Amino acid sequence: MWRCPPGAIRNPCAFFGTQTGDLHALPDWLIACKIKTVAMEATGVYWVPLFQILEDRGLEVCLVNARHVKNVPGRKTDVQDCQWLQYLHSVGLLHALVPPARGSVCGARLRAAPR
Repeated sequence: MWRCPPGAIRNPCAFFGTQTGDLHALPDWLIACKIKTVAMEATGVYWVPLFQILEDRGLEVCLVNARHVKNVPGRKTDVQDCQWLQYLHSVGLLHALVPPARGSVCGARLRAAPR
């Protein structure tokens, strides 16, 4: 779920799937909305491919800890969640995490899961 600022386009919310084609369609939509910076929650390792795709397309990504934005009561749906995240980002209230170096993400994950 992604949200453009109100007034950017007619329908500011859009849903994108998790398949590779969907992940590559997302930056096209954001660029069409004239978006230059995005905020996204870091949840598990699910953020890594999308983060890399967005950065590769030239978008500035503000990666935030999901726990820091989940403590607000009343946000119960994905739509409300993305609207809240977009608002916090637009007024500068999000603190970006420093993502690991590009090549180290997958290697660190594999080392952390010995089986």
